[in-house]
Amino acid sequence: MRAGSVRAAGTSTIRRAREDSTFMGEAEAALGHPIEVISGIEEARLIYKGVTHSLPPTEGLRLVMDIGGGSTELILGQGSQPKALESLEMGCVSMTERFFPDGRLTRPAFDNARLTARLELRPIKAFFRDASNIEAIGTSGTIRATEAVAQALGISESGITPAMVEELIDAVLGFDSIEELSLSGLSERRAQVWPGGLSILAELLNVLRIKELKISDGALREGLLYDLLGRLQHEDARERTAVAMAARYHVDPEQSRRVAETAELLHGQCASDWDLNSEFEIRVLGWAARLHEIGLDISHDGFERHGAYIAEHADMPGFPRAEQRYLAFLIGGQRNNLDASRLKILPRAWRRSALRLSILLRLAVLLNRSRNNELVPGLDINVAEQSLSLRFDKDWLEANPLTVADLEREKGFLHAIGYELQFG
Repeated sequence: MRAGSVRAAGTSTIRRAREDSTFMGEAEAALGHPIEVISGIEEARLIYKGVTHSLPPTEGLRLVMDIGGGSTELILGQGSQPKALESLEMGCVSMTERFFPDGRLTRPAFDNARLTARLELRPIKAFFRDASNIEAIGTSGTIRATEAVAQALGISESGITPAMVEELIDAVLGFDSIEELSLSGLSERRAQVWPGGLSILAELLNVLRIKELKISDGALREGLLYDLLGRLQHEDARERTAVAMAARYHVDPEQSRRVAETAELLHGQCASDWDLNSEFEIRVLGWAARLHEIGLDISHDGFERHGAYIAEHADMPGFPRAEQRYLAFLIGGQRNNLDASRLKILPRAWRRSALRLSILLRLAVLLNRSRNNELVPGLDINVAEQSLSLRFDKDWLEANPLTVADLEREKGFLHAIGYELQFG
């Protein structure tokens, strides 16, 4: 199966683990594909995409909720577009382990779990309940299991209401322990984590004032598939994010275009020799070129560091965490000393290409410092394993002594990371 046809995503459990851990290496080797560790906000966006593609279209407001094992995602959207996204660090597994650690099912344990869920929801509740005529939709394991049990017990034909959840909690309390918990419609595996999930669901309906929760079969898995399909059809959420970030941080569109065009020219001449042919490498170089000045919106002093911080830590819909770090490395290494130790934040398989793309971006930025609309005439690049050679129109080079001085400095910077630069 081609790599471009596969997406493997890790969510809350792997978000809390070190991405360069032994597990990640073994898991990727077993799959034969890299694992994208997606942020909670990105998970929420993908869940909403999965839900909207699994239900009839509507232009009205929808509130989507998904209770996972380690996190709960909330999304308020209109039509196909999410308007507010939130990921809370509480899930059915974590809540069950925390409040029912010995497996005992008691009213105080449920009350404490619900209080914690209520406190988690307090800071964000206004974003999700202050609009009228919202269609509330739930999806994934806990919520779908709750509907299945309610139907099996004859207290619901479809959907979930607050009263039903309270009735189900009472039914659970009829058992002394999770080990004994057995209800029609509830699998043995789901029963192990259902009390924690039920506590979260009860407070979601209560705090967000939801009278009825409809159920969707689509969720994260379907969202990933539709997002992948969109990329193949050139409807990439990452592209929309790059455009939005450029506008948000007041990037000079002409300068970003100049740098992007120069980077594309350089890349086209050395992609084969430097093994930089993947579509992602082509696109990430373009995004880095277009966003390389986002840090200027914070400060001119060390703007590349500010830009790298924004790229690594901002909510960027469509970008898995590793791709954000790749982008951050390119932006942060665009000038002055290139800290190759920062490559450690990237998966090993990406480190060589990231360093080489960083060199191309540095040259594109350097050659456009005059912010002149004229392309550098006669620009030609040849590369070998650890070296590169630039050729210019002789008259142009003589007419631009400051660029010559910049290139002389760049020779030193690249030599420090094991690459030799020649120009003439």
